[in-house]
Amino acid sequence: MSSQVVSQTSYEIPKTQRAVTFAETHGPHTIQTDWPVTQPSELKPGEVLVRVVYSGVCHTDLHAWLGDWPLENKLPLVGGHEGSGYVAFIGPPLEGAEPCTLKVGDAVGIKWLADSCLHCEECGKGFESSCGQAKNSGFSVDGSFQQWAVSWGAHLTPIPAGFPLANAAPILCAGVTVYKALKEAAILKGEVVVIPGAGGGLGHLAVQYAKAMGYRVIAIDSGAEKEKLLASYGVTDFIDYQKGDVVEAVQKLTDGAGAHAAVVVASGSQAYEQALQYLRPHGALVCVGMPPNADIRANVFWTVVKSHRIIGSYVGNRQDAIEALELAAAGKVHTTFTIEPLANLPSVFERMHALTLNGRIVLDLQ
Repeated sequence: MSSQVVSQTSYEIPKTQRAVTFAETHGPHTIQTDWPVTQPSELKPGEVLVRVVYSGVCHTDLHAWLGDWPLENKLPLVGGHEGSGYVAFIGPPLEGAEPCTLKVGDAVGIKWLADSCLHCEECGKGFESSCGQAKNSGFSVDGSFQQWAVSWGAHLTPIPAGFPLANAAPILCAGVTVYKALKEAAILKGEVVVIPGAGGGLGHLAVQYAKAMGYRVIAIDSGAEKEKLLASYGVTDFIDYQKGDVVEAVQKLTDGAGAHAAVVVASGSQAYEQALQYLRPHGALVCVGMPPNADIRANVFWTVVKSHRIIGSYVGNRQDAIEALELAAAGKVHTTFTIEPLANLPSVFERMHALTLNGRIVLDLQ
């Protein structure tokens, strides 16, 4: 393995690099050793070259490889959108835009949202991910499963000083996604939020952000290891979905009243069906996990009578990412992760698909 990558005021940029790519949906992954590096002279206005040090692996990366979504990604593709590293070179400024405030050597994060126009109504309201010109890392543009990645200065997220890059990586998608979803639930301190999929990559962060925001957490997952992991975060209400009726268990834990919100990060559609049954009146179902070919079936009468809110929550905006990182850097949220080499990515996908991963996997790209 190469020497530790550190912040520098200048970088010697190679012609080639290590990367993991695939050329067809559900096709073989190729461990590249001579993948081309975009050279400084090739950077377009607004683009920044980042020396990626670590990259988290998200379930979205697996969905892209499997072709689960009704959207087409670029091929061949370098996946990944939880990249943490350092600014290595800054391209020319965009015409009419403010100069880039980043400096070479700054610690930054590459997120799912790689770029947006920042001028349309959606961007103006803070919904940059819904911009008609949005680009997505590791989907429509190459992402962070490579040592040198091109991103866009306006959307790179500064990483707080002293916060380890490996710890920051999972926050850049998993963390900001669940943080935004909890904000969308719009519940009050002390109220009950149920988190199906609580022991996974998104879920183990969601329970911590929920507790940091003052909510009472009921965690749903399966297995003694995940129960133990969640207990280490102070979660006392755990439901094993393989050992009984989930709806009945939530009702029992809430004295029959039901939950104020459910933030579903599970990858199975049954979690959505159950949530609509255990929500109390005026409860919110916040949809985050995206099982392939899944639908939400809500009875119109009871949705109206109970005034349920069904909310789709995409990734957070630029400010959400800053806030999510600040909470983690302050020690209020701790990522449980294992560092593995970049070449292990195919194995990581196999374990993720089998639902055997606890916490998050972070790839070392040094």
